[in-house]
Amino acid sequence: MIHERDKYMQIAVDLAKENAASLSGGPFGAVIVKGDRVVSACSNTVTPNIDPTAHAEVNAIRQACSELGTIDLSGCTLYSSCEPCPMCLSAAYWARVDKIYFSAGRDDAGKAGFSDAFIYDEFTLPLEKRSIPIEQILKNEGLEPFLLWDKNVNKIPY
Repeated sequence: MIHERDKYMQIAVDLAKENAASLSGGPFGAVIVKGDRVVSACSNTVTPNIDPTAHAEVNAIRQACSELGTIDLSGCTLYSSCEPCPMCLSAAYWARVDKIYFSAGRDDAGKAGFSDAFIYDEFTLPLEKRSIPIEQILKNEGLEPFLLWDKNVNKIPY
């Protein structure tokens, strides 16, 4: 008997395979499931969308949020054909998915030219040692939006 989670993962892998065989796709697919319903199923669209954030997981999160009318994907499970990169993993945390399953690992992706190791390494470095220069300026001015947010009685916390 096939396990339900294997069925959903196979959808993600099939999306990745189909996309990898296309002229413009990347080899990644992602599915978001709530209960026993597939809420979204997306592939990577970085090159056709000319958008470096259009990874399969981010696309699936965006589509699931739109479909469910919420930014909170509690009660949902993310199935990814590959271990989520730092951006996609962060997006899953922000969306509050309950669980993540992945098929291929980050080392497998790296062997195919999709290494995220340098990003993971960058996170551990002090700001002044990162490959993209990062410098804090106008800190007091940057605090003003947060002060306004705190005072806004109509805000929708997230």
